[in-house]
Amino acid sequence: MKRLRNIENSIIPAVFFAVLLLIWQLSVDLGAIPRFVLPTPTDIASTLVKIMPDIAEHTVVTLTEAFIGFMTAILLALILAILMDSIKVIKKAVYPILVISQTVPIIALAPLFVIWFGFGMLPKVIVVVLVCFFPIVVSLLDGLSSVDQDTINLLKSMKASRLQIFRLVKFPAAMVSFFSGLRIAATYSIMGAVIGEWLGGKAGLGLYMIRVKNSFALDKTFAVILVIVVLSMLVFYAIKLIQRLVMPWSIETERNRR
Repeated sequence: MKRLRNIENSIIPAVFFAVLLLIWQLSVDLGAIPRFVLPTPTDIASTLVKIMPDIAEHTVVTLTEAFIGFMTAILLALILAILMDSIKVIKKAVYPILVISQTVPIIALAPLFVIWFGFGMLPKVIVVVLVCFFPIVVSLLDGLSSVDQDTINLLKSMKASRLQIFRLVKFPAAMVSFFSGLRIAATYSIMGAVIGEWLGGKAGLGLYMIRVKNSFALDKTFAVILVIVVLSMLVFYAIKLIQRLVMPWSIETERNRR
C-alpha cells in the first residue's frame, strides 16, 4: 500500500503538469495567445538547447555566488541560533530585529549593496546570505527550543555540561527542523543570486536575463527561467539527499505521515 501511495503521489503531479503544458502549447498553436507574447514549451526547449553554450559561463557564476552565500548563511545561522538558545537576553534582543528585517524588500537593499561594494561578486553573495539566513536560523532555533525538558533535566542530574547537553540532545533533536530550513533556504539561494545580478554585474543568469528581456527575446527569457527552476530544484534535492544520508529515519517518518 505504501508503494502504491508513493507511486500515486508521483504520478498525479506529473500528469497534471503535462496537461498544463499541453494546454499551453495548444493555446499558442491555435492562435488564442500570440506567440510573441508567450512562447510555447517546445519553443522554449529548442531555444534552451541553442543558448546552452552561451549561458554555461553565466550558470557557473550564479551557482558560485549561491554556494558561497548559502554556506555563509549556514555558518552565521548556526552561530546566532546557538547563542540565542543559550543566552535568552540575546534572543529577546535579536529575534524581533530578525523578524523586522524580513519586512524590508530585498530588491530595495540590493542597489545599496552595489553602491557600497561595487559590481563584483560580494554584493550578490550578501543578497544570498540575507535571503537564506532567516529560514535557517528560525528553524534551527525552533528545533533547539523544542527539545524535551525532562531529558535535559535528566542529563543535568547526571552532571552533564552545557556542551554535552547540546551535543548529545539538543542539536540531534533539532536536526529535522534544521534540514527543513536548509531546504527552504537552498531554493532561495539561486533566486537571491539572480536578484543581485539584476542590479549590476559582469556575468550571471540574472544579467543574461535582463539583456534578453530588453531585446524582447521572450523565448530566451523563459529558457533562462527554466534553467533557474531546474537549478533550484537540484539544490533542493541535494539537501534532501544529504538529509537522507545523515538521518535516514526522518525521511521514512515523512513518508509515513503522507
